[in-house]
Amino acid sequence: MRRKDREITDAARIDEIIRRCDCCRLGLVDAGRAYIVPMNFGYRRENGKGVFYFHSAREGRKIGLIQNGGEASFELDTNHLLHAGETACTHAFRFQSVMGDGTVRILEDAQAKRAALEAIMEHMTGRDGWTFEEKALEATALLRLEVREMTGKEHE
Repeated sequence: MRRKDREITDAARIDEIIRRCDCCRLGLVDAGRAYIVPMNFGYRRENGKGVFYFHSAREGRKIGLIQNGGEASFELDTNHLLHAGETACTHAFRFQSVMGDGTVRILEDAQAKRAALEAIMEHMTGRDGWTFEEKALEATALLRLEVREMTGKEHE
Protein backbone atom coordinates (compact mmCIF):
# COMPACT_ATOMS: atom_id res chain seq x y z
CA MET A 1 0.00 0.00 0.00
CA ARG A 2 1.43 3.34 -1.04
CA ARG A 3 0.00 5.36 1.88
CA LYS A 4 1.25 3.38 4.87
CA ASP A 5 -0.02 6.15 7.17
CA ARG A 6 -3.59 5.19 6.17
CA GLU A 7 -3.16 1.42 6.28
CA ILE A 8 -5.07 -0.64 8.85
CA THR A 9 -3.43 -3.94 9.73
CA ASP A 10 -5.25 -4.83 12.97
CA ALA A 11 -7.74 -7.63 12.21
CA ALA A 12 -10.20 -6.48 14.90
CA ARG A 13 -10.25 -2.97 13.43
CA ILE A 14 -10.81 -4.35 9.91
CA ASP A 15 -13.67 -6.49 11.24
CA GLU A 16 -15.19 -3.38 12.86
CA ILE A 17 -15.17 -1.55 9.52
CA ILE A 18 -16.74 -4.55 7.77
CA ARG A 19 -19.53 -4.64 10.38
CA ARG A 20 -20.43 -1.03 9.47
CA CYS A 21 -20.71 -1.78 5.74
CA ASP A 22 -23.95 -2.79 4.04
CA CYS A 23 -22.60 -3.70 0.59
CA CYS A 24 -19.66 -5.82 -0.53
CA ARG A 25 -18.56 -5.51 -4.14
CA LEU A 26 -17.53 -8.91 -5.41
CA GLY A 27 -15.09 -8.89 -8.33
CA LEU A 28 -14.73 -11.81 -10.71
CA VAL A 29 -13.00 -12.23 -14.09
CA ASP A 30 -15.01 -12.95 -17.23
CA ALA A 31 -12.93 -13.68 -20.34
CA GLY A 32 -10.13 -11.39 -19.16
CA ARG A 33 -12.47 -8.57 -18.15
CA ALA A 34 -13.52 -7.44 -14.68
CA TYR A 35 -17.06 -8.23 -13.58
CA ILE A 36 -18.08 -6.50 -10.34
CA VAL A 37 -21.38 -7.05 -8.58
CA PRO A 38 -22.65 -5.40 -5.37
CA MET A 39 -23.83 -7.96 -2.82
CA ASN A 40 -25.58 -8.14 0.54
CA PHE A 41 -23.35 -10.17 2.80
CA GLY A 42 -22.60 -11.74 6.13
CA TYR A 43 -19.13 -11.89 7.65
CA ARG A 44 -17.51 -14.05 10.29
CA ARG A 45 -14.06 -15.01 11.54
CA GLU A 46 -13.67 -18.76 11.40
CA ASN A 47 -10.49 -20.30 12.75
CA GLY A 48 -8.86 -16.87 12.59
CA LYS A 49 -9.72 -16.34 8.90
CA GLY A 50 -12.22 -13.90 7.46
CA VAL A 51 -15.19 -15.48 5.68
CA PHE A 52 -17.87 -13.68 3.67
CA TYR A 53 -21.26 -15.19 2.86
CA PHE A 54 -23.50 -14.09 -0.02
CA HIS A 55 -26.84 -15.24 -1.41
CA SER A 56 -27.74 -15.40 -5.07
CA ALA A 57 -29.98 -16.90 -7.70
CA ARG A 58 -28.85 -20.42 -8.59
CA GLU A 59 -27.91 -19.47 -12.16
CA GLY A 60 -26.54 -16.53 -14.06
CA ARG A 61 -23.27 -14.89 -15.00
CA LYS A 62 -21.89 -14.69 -11.44
CA ILE A 63 -22.66 -18.34 -10.69
CA GLY A 64 -21.07 -19.45 -13.97
CA LEU A 65 -17.88 -17.52 -13.19
CA ILE A 66 -17.71 -18.99 -9.69
CA GLN A 67 -18.14 -22.49 -11.11
CA ASN A 68 -15.21 -21.75 -13.45
CA GLY A 69 -12.65 -21.43 -10.65
CA GLY A 70 -13.97 -19.10 -7.98
CA GLU A 71 -11.07 -16.68 -7.68
CA ALA A 72 -12.48 -13.37 -6.50
CA SER A 73 -11.65 -9.94 -5.14
CA PHE A 74 -13.83 -7.85 -2.87
CA GLU A 75 -14.18 -4.26 -1.69
CA LEU A 76 -16.25 -2.56 1.02
CA ASP A 77 -16.31 1.09 2.08
CA THR A 78 -18.07 3.26 4.65
CA ASN A 79 -17.85 6.41 6.79
CA HIS A 80 -17.82 8.82 3.85
CA LEU A 81 -17.56 12.57 4.43
CA LEU A 82 -16.36 15.41 2.22
CA HIS A 83 -14.12 17.95 3.98
CA ALA A 84 -14.51 21.16 1.97
CA GLY A 85 -11.50 23.33 1.29
CA GLU A 86 -10.98 26.80 -0.11
CA THR A 87 -9.85 25.41 -3.48
CA ALA A 88 -10.56 22.24 -5.40
CA CYS A 89 -7.20 20.77 -4.43
CA THR A 90 -7.72 21.35 -0.71
CA HIS A 91 -10.91 19.31 -0.55
CA ALA A 92 -10.49 15.90 1.07
CA PHE A 93 -12.71 12.86 1.38
CA ARG A 94 -12.94 10.85 4.59
CA PHE A 95 -13.53 7.10 4.22
CA GLN A 96 -12.75 3.66 5.54
CA SER A 97 -12.33 0.72 3.19
CA VAL A 98 -11.42 -2.94 3.14
CA MET A 99 -10.15 -4.84 0.10
CA GLY A 100 -8.88 -8.32 -0.48
CA ASP A 101 -9.15 -11.56 -2.37
CA GLY A 102 -9.93 -15.20 -1.88
CA THR A 103 -11.77 -18.16 -3.27
CA VAL A 104 -15.54 -18.25 -3.47
CA ARG A 105 -17.53 -21.45 -3.74
CA ILE A 106 -21.16 -22.49 -3.80
CA LEU A 107 -22.40 -24.23 -0.65
CA GLU A 108 -24.41 -27.43 -1.13
CA ASP A 109 -24.79 -28.79 2.41
CA ALA A 110 -28.11 -27.70 3.99
CA GLN A 111 -26.53 -27.01 7.38
CA ALA A 112 -23.80 -24.85 5.81
CA LYS A 113 -26.44 -23.00 3.79
CA ARG A 114 -28.45 -22.27 6.94
CA ALA A 115 -25.32 -20.99 8.70
CA ALA A 116 -24.56 -18.74 5.70
CA LEU A 117 -28.08 -17.29 5.69
CA GLU A 118 -27.88 -16.79 9.45
CA ALA A 119 -24.61 -14.83 9.02
CA ILE A 120 -26.17 -12.67 6.29
CA MET A 121 -29.33 -11.97 8.30
CA GLU A 122 -27.36 -11.21 11.46
CA HIS A 123 -25.13 -8.76 9.59
CA MET A 124 -27.99 -7.03 7.79
CA THR A 125 -30.47 -6.88 10.73
CA GLY A 126 -28.35 -7.17 13.88
CA ARG A 127 -30.50 -10.12 14.98
CA ASP A 128 -29.87 -13.86 15.07
CA GLY A 129 -32.04 -16.93 15.63
CA TRP A 130 -33.67 -16.94 12.19
CA THR A 131 -35.33 -19.98 10.67
CA PHE A 132 -35.38 -20.72 6.97
CA GLU A 133 -37.87 -22.71 4.95
CA GLU A 134 -36.52 -25.75 3.13
CA LYS A 135 -38.00 -24.43 -0.11
CA ALA A 136 -36.00 -21.18 0.22
CA LEU A 137 -32.79 -23.13 0.89
CA GLU A 138 -33.30 -25.18 -2.26
CA ALA A 139 -34.07 -22.14 -4.43
CA THR A 140 -31.13 -20.02 -3.24
CA ALA A 141 -27.44 -20.30 -3.98
CA LEU A 142 -25.34 -19.57 -0.90
CA LEU A 143 -21.76 -18.52 -1.53
CA ARG A 144 -18.78 -18.69 0.83
CA LEU A 145 -15.67 -16.59 0.19
CA GLU A 146 -12.69 -17.55 2.31
CA VAL A 147 -10.35 -14.57 2.54
CA ARG A 148 -6.78 -15.16 1.43
CA GLU A 149 -5.56 -11.58 1.87
CA MET A 150 -7.28 -8.50 3.26
CA THR A 151 -6.20 -4.92 3.99
CA GLY A 152 -7.90 -1.88 5.41
CA LYS A 153 -7.42 1.80 4.75
CA GLU A 154 -8.82 4.97 6.27
CA HIS A 155 -8.56 8.68 5.74
CA GLU A 156 -9.88 10.83 8.55
